[in-house]
Amino acid sequence: MAASAGAGGTDPGAGASAQSPSAPVTFTREGFLLGARLSLPLMIGLVPFGLVVGVTAQAHGLSALEVALMSGTVLAGSAQLVALSSWTTPASLVAATLTCLVINLRFALMGPTLAPWLDHVHGWKRWGNLSLLVDHVWALSVQEIERGGRDLAFFFGAGALSWVVWVISTVAGFLLGELVQPEAGHPMFFTALAAFIAMLVPMWRGAGRDLLPWVAAALTALAVSRLLPGTSWHILAGALVGGVSGYLRDRRSAT
Repeated sequence: MAASAGAGGTDPGAGASAQSPSAPVTFTREGFLLGARLSLPLMIGLVPFGLVVGVTAQAHGLSALEVALMSGTVLAGSAQLVALSSWTTPASLVAATLTCLVINLRFALMGPTLAPWLDHVHGWKRWGNLSLLVDHVWALSVQEIERGGRDLAFFFGAGALSWVVWVISTVAGFLLGELVQPEAGHPMFFTALAAFIAMLVPMWRGAGRDLLPWVAAALTALAVSRLLPGTSWHILAGALVGGVSGYLRDRRSAT
């Protein structure tokens, strides 16, 4: 999700008492409440993004129930916005699916970092927690693991609160969209693009490392969007070209 992973602002001493890495993984009410409490400040960034998704969904003709179901089952603001941006008739399902896959590949890298907890549980405790995996919940949980926390309910508490807030905020955005009824091209819809731009700010590591792949990705995305308007292929093309550019840059600097 596009909410800020500002877990760095939490009190390092607020987590569970440090334990040995060999200590058993638990799942307690106290851990659940701690995770929910530490994630509360991050809801400030989650709500506006949910409102944007809700307004966008309303503008594309979804009902309040459909918005709630989409948010409750997908739980990924960036993927939801990409799907909505390609919401055409007939829908470009292949393009939307591939683009959402590229956007969400980061979760394949996040999951293994939770192995100190997830490797010790099975069934719903493993898969139920993974279904709540979003950026800020992951960041909070990694910090808790580094502090020696062994209570998996910490992750579940933070994720469950995020799920509830996300569903409520997107439905609230839908109701806001019905009230305002913004026309196509209304400045309000720029907030979706602004949210993605804001995600780039903490990722910038300097012109020497990021300028080439970022410019290559941007130019490719702009060109493909002009060639294939109304689809999301430009996102996939930009991601692939940017990734290849970054790989070639790193390979050249290593030689």
